[in-house]
Amino acid sequence: MTVLTRRAAAMLVMAVCTVYFLTPLWWLFVGATKPGGRGVGLWFDHFQLGSNLHAVLTYQDGIFLRWLANSIAYTVGAAAIGTLLAAMCGYALAKYRFPGRETLFNIVLGGVLVPATALALPLFLLFSQAHAANTFWAVFLPSLVNPFGVYLARIYATSSVPDELLEAARIDGAGEVRSFFTLSVRLMAPALVTIFLFHFVAVWNNFLLPLIMLGNQKLFPVTLGLYTWNSQVDQRPELRGLVLVGACLSLAPMLIAFLSLQRFWRSGLGAGSLK
Repeated sequence: MTVLTRRAAAMLVMAVCTVYFLTPLWWLFVGATKPGGRGVGLWFDHFQLGSNLHAVLTYQDGIFLRWLANSIAYTVGAAAIGTLLAAMCGYALAKYRFPGRETLFNIVLGGVLVPATALALPLFLLFSQAHAANTFWAVFLPSLVNPFGVYLARIYATSSVPDELLEAARIDGAGEVRSFFTLSVRLMAPALVTIFLFHFVAVWNNFLLPLIMLGNQKLFPVTLGLYTWNSQVDQRPELRGLVLVGACLSLAPMLIAFLSLQRFWRSGLGAGSLK
């Protein structure tokens, strides 16, 4: 097989995979443009995206906007703080030697293997005992934990943050906190962006934890809100179209996050800190 043939075969496989992954998104967008979600297909017919958007944004006094704001608050805050905590923990495990370091790291790896569904009920019981169930904190605080982020931060800090650079910073009088935020964070930037995006997507798509924790509709994230609408479609058929439009709108924050942060995945980000 020639190089040209192998390249053509690889391009064909990637094209098929691209079509496979983009077809559901296209189907969702086309469905959001049709009246009432009727006649959903792969081709436009009776394009009414503007009126559909107005309907979903004004339904029940704009409850969808409240759900969207809740999701942004849960996700952005948890992803930002969770990334910082994971970076600090991973950096400490990579650059400092202390008794029990490997044991602690193995416990973190064990946390990666525990599915979130197994933790939802114990978390509900704990928050119920603390009288914090059905509150913003019942969803926000558990979302801060990111064992995979700790693992990724340690691996990247080990390979990208030279010990010599840290020693030079200490000789110049920089403390450990200053060295971390002025040098190490810049060197670890590609990994931190990756951790943030993974955490962002995980919290945004989180469904089971809000379902168990929340009973107040005004605290729902968009995933749980759309689920409640979809469960009422048999009694209220007009909600079918609202669910499609709402699902389409719920993709926008994730697309914005990926498109705005992808530039930080480029190499050579450590040059600024070395200067």
